[in-house]
Amino acid sequence: MIRRLGALGLAIAVLTVVVVVSIAVGSVTVPFAQVLEALGGARTSEAHFIVSGMRVPRTVSGLVAGSCLGVAGVLLQGATRNPIASPALLGITAGGGFAVVVGVAFLGLPAGAAVWVAFVGGAAAAALALGLASTGREGLSPVRLVLSGAIVSSLLGAWTAGLLAIDQRTADDVRHWLAGSLAGRDVAAVGPLLPVVVAGLLGAWLLAGQLDALALGDETAVGLGQHPARTRLVAAGIAVLLSAVAVALAGPIAFVGLAVPHLARALVGAAHRPVLLLSMLLGPAMLLGADVVGRVVARPSEVQAGVLTALLGAPLLVRLAVRVKSPA
Repeated sequence: MIRRLGALGLAIAVLTVVVVVSIAVGSVTVPFAQVLEALGGARTSEAHFIVSGMRVPRTVSGLVAGSCLGVAGVLLQGATRNPIASPALLGITAGGGFAVVVGVAFLGLPAGAAVWVAFVGGAAAAALALGLASTGREGLSPVRLVLSGAIVSSLLGAWTAGLLAIDQRTADDVRHWLAGSLAGRDVAAVGPLLPVVVAGLLGAWLLAGQLDALALGDETAVGLGQHPARTRLVAAGIAVLLSAVAVALAGPIAFVGLAVPHLARALVGAAHRPVLLLSMLLGPAMLLGADVVGRVVARPSEVQAGVLTALLGAPLLVRLAVRVKSPA
């Protein structure tokens, strides 16, 4: 218990520091006194436009998207008993990206509609992957889910690349978003998605006990009165909702949903409730941290957060891939 409380306190402290830095630091230098004035309501200065109009919205978006990615990663890894499972497993990020490209290229949708287009595209891709994995007499299994997700992601990724190759205007419009970025986000887009986020986080919390039983093996879980197939479907469904929100708010951010659950388990053990709680804090800390580094590492330009999380997460993926065993 002391270990878990200590880890929780550390995660809260780290997230608090990252949020403060995210609001105070950027590609344009703003004195901290002016940052405080802007947050206090001074609306006539350039600092107000930078802090309240740009940094606060991207910080809020990063908080929500990071929490969603962290919790979704825990659910997917717990449901599949696969340590390399992540929101990208179900093709959610690829589906969101493809939907945005189609909306911009062929439907002429305004930029403000990209949030909902990405949400629908990510959810549809995940549903397709789940449907493919559930066909056949064997039904849904971890291996089939991994293969189906890889197929859907590869297919949608190829279609996206093809569309961008034949439409240079669209490529210029969406390239920044497809790299995964919090820049230019509108805090107004977060509000309508909050009910989905709250429902998803609450569902994940209620599902934690069933995931603990599932970790012991299907036979043991059945002996404890659980229904493994139903638990996997519900967990995957909640992960779809949370991941689609993250894609809608921040674009296809890689490796946050993969790395954060492993870090949380290293700090508090394997029980899903403390892992979920810690991942909900560490996810936004990682995403916002990458966003802050991206703002200052190449001033006055910016490096997208998705690029930096990929650079950080790729070595972890390689390490996990060489150690992972086939799911039972």
